[in-house]
Amino acid sequence: MSTSSSHSSPTHAARAGVGRPAAGRRAAAGPALVLGASALWGTTGTVASLAPAGASPLAVGAATMGFGGLLTLAIAARRTLAVLRGGRAVLPYALFGALGVVVYPLAFYTSMAWAGVAVGTVVSLGSAPMFAALLERLLDGARLTRRWLVATTAAAVGCVALVLTGDGTAEATTGGDRLQAGVALGLLAGAGYAAYTYCAARIIGRGHSSRGAMGALFGLATLVLLPVFAVTGSELAGSAGGLAVIAYLALIPMCLAYVLFGAGLARVTVSAATTLSLFEPVVAAVLGVAVVGERLGVTAWAGVGLVVAGLFVLTVRRR
Repeated sequence: MSTSSSHSSPTHAARAGVGRPAAGRRAAAGPALVLGASALWGTTGTVASLAPAGASPLAVGAATMGFGGLLTLAIAARRTLAVLRGGRAVLPYALFGALGVVVYPLAFYTSMAWAGVAVGTVVSLGSAPMFAALLERLLDGARLTRRWLVATTAAAVGCVALVLTGDGTAEATTGGDRLQAGVALGLLAGAGYAAYTYCAARIIGRGHSSRGAMGALFGLATLVLLPVFAVTGSELAGSAGGLAVIAYLALIPMCLAYVLFGAGLARVTVSAATTLSLFEPVVAAVLGVAVVGERLGVTAWAGVGLVVAGLFVLTVRRR
């Protein structure tokens, strides 16, 4: 696969010959793993909309990443401890990445509550590749390839089409100021997502496992997220429906999806991973139509097509 920067994937075969086919299969699995995680993430907006009326979006975000983070930490405790004992080589990345983990769900779920599920999802994930590219360019001096630029441009235009289409439901129900604040929070969520993705990739690049990297970031973030849930989560935790929402979000789009994402991140670059994550708003849009009953016009479906086309450009391997 052509990478999105001048930095090579950590999965190049160490030697020619016997090791090359296995390395090729391992590298080819990277995009599939990230896309699988993105598909699971795409269910979050639909499931979060089933939370009890009055439940705080801060509580939903804190519960998702907080309890899911505990599970992620539990399944990789020893590897996580190795990361936290890694000293100056990895600890700054772990702390900064954990900050990104804290910011992302709180901003993301509030963005969806204020601007609507479709707009919040698209702005959050659509802006992440831009922030990821900026981080790689500023901190690593990475050179972005033409292929990445074409793929990201197509996907970003598709996301814009999704935001601009529709019947104005989000604006009608939230009000203009609240909608604008929701969009701003979506941008903040995109920055947080790119930041912890970048930090996780750097930790993996220092020789640690993907599960250990994710366990360290999410384990540290729970120190903030769980107290946030304790303060804001009474409505969400006070009913069987709310507990079911918490259980699903923590187990599936958080714990399972991030195990897949971490494994994929060990095989692709940060910019490629964040662009592949644009599959999430596509899944969210389809579920909005099929499950929630939302309607998408021709422009919206064209936007979905552009996102898929961008992902195709990025994931298809050249000879």
